Amino acid sequence: QVQLVESGGGLVQAGGSLRLSCVASGRTFSSYAMGWFRQAPGKERELIAAITWTGGTTYYADSVKGRFTITRDNAKNTVYLQMNSLKPEDTAVDYCAAAPSFTVRPSAYDYWGQGTQVTVSS
Repeated sequence: QVQLVESGGGLVQAGGSLRLSCVASGRTFSSYAMGWFRQAPGKERELIAAITWTGGTTYYADSVKGRFTITRDNAKNTVYLQMNSLKPEDTAVDYCAAAPSFTVRPSAYDYWGQGTQVTVSS
């Protein structure tokens, strides 16, 4: 089992920044690929960023490319999502998740956090 706890969400004005953190406990965090997902009201959950267990390869959805950065610190069992130039359409509940290998398929992620609300005002 892997337990994931997100933090760092909040209310920010358009153009602002937030940094989300996801702390893992349980099985060896460093062996898992990690992803950040978001779900806006009335929409399906979507993958916005992912990172391999080494941190050497990353993936970004087109909607966040160039604005968001995913990183991880395996010594701290933590994955981060730095979000810059936030837009009102970034408003969603953001979740971190863990998968046994690097993937963009949501169904392949085995463990999920409880989510943190990100609200961007115009």
